[in-house]
Amino acid sequence: MKHIKINPDDNVAVALQDLKAGDVVEGVSLKCDVPRGHKVVLRDLSEGENVIKYGFPIGHVTRPAQAGTMVDHNCIKTNLEGLLEYSYSPALVDIPEAAQKRTFSGFRRADGQVGIRNQIWVIPTVGCVNGICEEIVRRFKAELAGKGELPLSDFGPYEQEPRGSSPFAESSVDAIVAFPHNYGCSQLGTDHENTRTVLADMVHHPNAGGVLAVSLGCENNQLDAFRELVGPVDEGRVRMFVTQKVQDEVEYGLQQLREIYAICSKDKREDVPVSELRVGLKCGGSDGLSGITANPLLGVFSDRIVAQGGTTVLTEVPEMFGAETILMNRCQDKATFDKTVSLINDFKDYFIKQGMPVYENPSPGNKAGGISTLEEKSLGCTQKCGKSIVRGVLKYGERLSVKGLNLLSAPGNDLVASTALAASGCQIVLFTTGRGTPFGSFVPTMKISTNTPLFENKPGWIDFNAGVLAQDTPMSEVSERFIDTVLAIASGKHVNNEKNGYREIAIFKSGVTL
Repeated sequence: MKHIKINPDDNVAVALQDLKAGDVVEGVSLKCDVPRGHKVVLRDLSEGENVIKYGFPIGHVTRPAQAGTMVDHNCIKTNLEGLLEYSYSPALVDIPEAAQKRTFSGFRRADGQVGIRNQIWVIPTVGCVNGICEEIVRRFKAELAGKGELPLSDFGPYEQEPRGSSPFAESSVDAIVAFPHNYGCSQLGTDHENTRTVLADMVHHPNAGGVLAVSLGCENNQLDAFRELVGPVDEGRVRMFVTQKVQDEVEYGLQQLREIYAICSKDKREDVPVSELRVGLKCGGSDGLSGITANPLLGVFSDRIVAQGGTTVLTEVPEMFGAETILMNRCQDKATFDKTVSLINDFKDYFIKQGMPVYENPSPGNKAGGISTLEEKSLGCTQKCGKSIVRGVLKYGERLSVKGLNLLSAPGNDLVASTALAASGCQIVLFTTGRGTPFGSFVPTMKISTNTPLFENKPGWIDFNAGVLAQDTPMSEVSERFIDTVLAIASGKHVNNEKNGYREIAIFKSGVTL
């Protein structure tokens, strides 16, 4: 298959591989070469006429376009402008309960949550102590390595590791990580609360068997107030201290880690149902195949997880613009619809208050990959959440409380949105990409390529190839392999960002810095 017409109503088709002038697409002879992911006009379009893809308008042509030519961002303009009024027109689809109940091997925590990793996190409450946190972790790893309990590298070639294995000898701890960031002081209002909230979310995350929070002492994010925000914890597993109040902060931190490690190293995996899985859905560096291969694959996966009582979370609110009514009409009731309307309009107001264009999207990489307008990007982006009913809507930093499909307020930025998904309680982020990216958030961040050339070119970045869907491999076959892969990762198999040691956090900032 060299091309696809996604919906019978479409007036464009998409090249699934590089096409040459003279090739025939839906009975139309090409007048020019068309790169993979780009759109071919199937009938003559007049200036101002809408381009239809996925069965919806994705913008209008700014000049006449002949059948057999390519249309891209140079000749398509968005139809989106201003703020919209929304009405609730329910279009709910009940996904049948799965006949086969799947399980994975996870760590059951005392608070009832389940982690897919058993890690120890060292979290600075303020950027001033980033170096101290990293030194504590470096020294502790060296100490364990000296005892033969830890390889010199966190990870090695564990591509074929057995279920639940760990690079730590006689220990279920699979990583000890510091998470430096720039915040915790010189912030006011919402920015200050965002920092405190995300760091508190990390303390409660089930992938962390233990946490050491390290404070300076004079920052805005005062440790006493932070403790109060965090609330009750297992004080054997969660420790906090102020560096200004101890003489040797590195040695003090090491002693805390020794005690935390002694507890966490005894944790064991157990079989748990897929209903305990909470999965973040994200895309970045999207291309013209994102909405044809990888994102629909995540949609099938999301529906299957939700049908078994699990939870998936869709974010990137600015990349819902142009497709938001589809999500709104899938809300379980009017109250959830109203929250979704606020989710959309609050983000539009954020752009307007900053004096920025609301619909300034897609990115240069998106355009090079064949995405021309925000509507086109959004219609592809929202396919990641399948057809399930929207059960919950979360504010930024809010933790999951409702199972099923949830929407989360966060921007499209890859690091900020992935951090927000993890902070909400997702144990893993599934990240589709057509251009490729190596980063990882503070939970396993699985990369799914939209096209096979990317998978072949970046085996150290990409964990799963959805590009085979454009090469006549049926969705049923690919989706089975995909869910098996995700459950293996949930049971301990490492993804590339973990093998490479690429883990970071990024907190949403919108205000002034003092």
